[in-house]
Amino acid sequence: MNEPLPENIRPWGRYDVLDRGQMHHVKRITVQPGKRLSYQRHQRREEFWVIVSGRALFTLDDLESHHGPGEVLHVPRGSKHRVACVSDEPLIFIEVQHGDYFGEDDIERFDDDFGRTGTTSPHGLTE
Repeated sequence: MNEPLPENIRPWGRYDVLDRGQMHHVKRITVQPGKRLSYQRHQRREEFWVIVSGRALFTLDDLESHHGPGEVLHVPRGSKHRVACVSDEPLIFIEVQHGDYFGEDDIERFDDDFGRTGTTSPHGLTE
């Protein structure tokens, strides 16, 4: 029987790891209304986001766009990106990361509402 994977609480909401493989990680991400993730980039992975519910303000390399349930967003490797929940209900999306490295030190933050800028600390306070 599989053990449940740990939940990860963050100031903007939470994420749950659904699957991990050598070349991929899959997460269910919940962003609370009015909150947003840091503006960041990764050098060693790309991401695909499938919006399940809520409304998203998606920023990719300084360009903003609005998205809703059923839409798929692509974050190319090396692109600056951020997502914000702009609905009264939580934003929920499935994130599929694809690459050759998923370590926390591959997060470079440019702006963060919670004072976390620069490269990630080894203590797991990420995304």
